[in-house]
Amino acid sequence: MPPLPWPIRSIIAGTAGTATMTLAYALEHRLRPEVKGPLDYDDSLVPGEIVAGILRLQDVTGREDHDLGLALRWSYGSAFGLWHGLLRRRIPEPWASAAFGGTLITATLTLFPLLGRTPPPWRWPPSVIATCLGTHAAYVGAVAAVDDGARRLSLSPPSC
Repeated sequence: MPPLPWPIRSIIAGTAGTATMTLAYALEHRLRPEVKGPLDYDDSLVPGEIVAGILRLQDVTGREDHDLGLALRWSYGSAFGLWHGLLRRRIPEPWASAAFGGTLITATLTLFPLLGRTPPPWRWPPSVIATCLGTHAAYVGAVAAVDDGARRLSLSPPSC
């Protein structure tokens, strides 16, 4: 079987990272049943509200905001894997993942206040910051592991 091209590997890795992030939220919700609402802004309706605002959608319901947010998470989460793949082609690990994680968390901490009208990060509760950092670290770790694992499989010689 021919090796997968790096963009395909990276999109698959981004999808695995998004699945890991989604599972991290589900696990944290189970471990913190006293929290009845979202754990952080990525876990809220804010991503869907951002999409609705950009697309200039009127009268969007909470359910539609939720669905738009999920569509955003799965599309940008998968595509963001390309950024890791590009960095990985130019920088060795762990530096590629550090740069990738830095880009991701910088985007999160700036775009929510700018586009989602959330408070600035220094006003976020410590639990929100902890969840944000933890779920994004899980995403970065999964992307790096899957991308690197698929890369090694593609570079290994075929067996007879």
